[in-house]
Amino acid sequence: MSKALDALTKSLLQAATRAGADAADAMAIDASSLSVDVRGGVLEQAERAEGTDIGLRVFVGHRSANVSASDTSTRTIEEMAERAVAMAREAPEDPNAGLADPDQLAADRSAEGLELCDPSAEPSPEALQDDAARAEAAALAVKGVSQVQSAGAGYGAQQIYLAATNGFEGGYARSERGLSCVAIAGSGLGMERDYDGDSRIFQADLRDAEDIGTRAGERALARLDARKPPTGSYPVLFDERIASSLIGHLLGAINGQAIARGASFLRDAMGEQVLPKGLSLIEDPRRVRATGSRPFDAEGLPTTRRAIVEDGILQGWTLDLATARKLDRAPTANAARGTSSGPQPSNWNIALTQGTASRDDLIRDMGTGLLVTSMIGSTINPNTGDYSRGASGLWIENGEITHAINECTIAGNLRDMLLNLTPANDARTHLSRVVPSLLVPGMTLAGA
Repeated sequence: MSKALDALTKSLLQAATRAGADAADAMAIDASSLSVDVRGGVLEQAERAEGTDIGLRVFVGHRSANVSASDTSTRTIEEMAERAVAMAREAPEDPNAGLADPDQLAADRSAEGLELCDPSAEPSPEALQDDAARAEAAALAVKGVSQVQSAGAGYGAQQIYLAATNGFEGGYARSERGLSCVAIAGSGLGMERDYDGDSRIFQADLRDAEDIGTRAGERALARLDARKPPTGSYPVLFDERIASSLIGHLLGAINGQAIARGASFLRDAMGEQVLPKGLSLIEDPRRVRATGSRPFDAEGLPTTRRAIVEDGILQGWTLDLATARKLDRAPTANAARGTSSGPQPSNWNIALTQGTASRDDLIRDMGTGLLVTSMIGSTINPNTGDYSRGASGLWIENGEITHAINECTIAGNLRDMLLNLTPANDARTHLSRVVPSLLVPGMTLAGA
């Protein structure tokens, strides 16, 4: 880990102590990014960004404040500390605020073995441009694709370091490589668009540019000549690309902040059935080559694998230190933060038990209904779980795809939807949210 980041966090803590803080933690992030967009086979835009951001959180008793800056000079660090302490003295008291006890801190603070950073050299702008151009060309080669809205490639790298007056110090590096393409099919008012893309930690794992462009084009083509569906109750199959949003609603409902406020449709569901029997939802923050992996959380607690839902039964909330104290429970090492904000509960790598049937099997067995491939807008009541979203996709008739669907609303109740879903076996296991296509019976469709 960079000595510069070590020194920056140490300076921030020392300045906070001199300014009158009782305790403090500091974060420093050194980041660089490079992105390239191509249109018509030529470079349309290229951007590069580099910088170091620092953040300081101070405690005066049970009062706290957070400040951040992108200037790392000694003068700025001193001013940050003075300002943070002055702000904390005016902040309301929170009996649950405070750093971790020393015996709660992670002993192993190394990311070695997690493979969070590609050791190979940063790709050149020319290499990124070539990837984007090949994806664009492949999309345009799909018969019926009229244009490509965007084709882009990017790279990013970060070094992250966290230190606190309770004795914690640790950091690690991350990298990310991405490629995407948005294709448009048809013409005039009948144009439709769709996308494909891939994002990986290691360049060597990234999908081929031609494959990404081709799939974007084919998906756009499948959306042509869309109609409204009939209104009524039908099974709805959430495509793997968007199925994780359903599990995201479950994760939001068990977040410690929502539970502490009482604003969750699962607030009284601990130990109850929330998914079908046989399904588990596992969080594993130490999965190799996964973007959600980390050796410790943003409060220095050791991350560990845990079952959020086991055999359909809810096992626990997602907690940082403050929400754990408020709910009188043990923290789950799920604190996330940036330099400009304090910790909040957040989930890391999530995997839902996959089914035995393929997506095609579920399409065949669902009879007549909707395969949702994209959604827009959202009306979700976090207290009751009432769910309503705009959707588009493909209509299924007698177990076969017949035509595209748009201008549709799907509605239901999340508690019922989660209890009755059927998973396919098509989840991409490299993602931080490994969730397959999900079939939900008896949702309300509003269309024609």
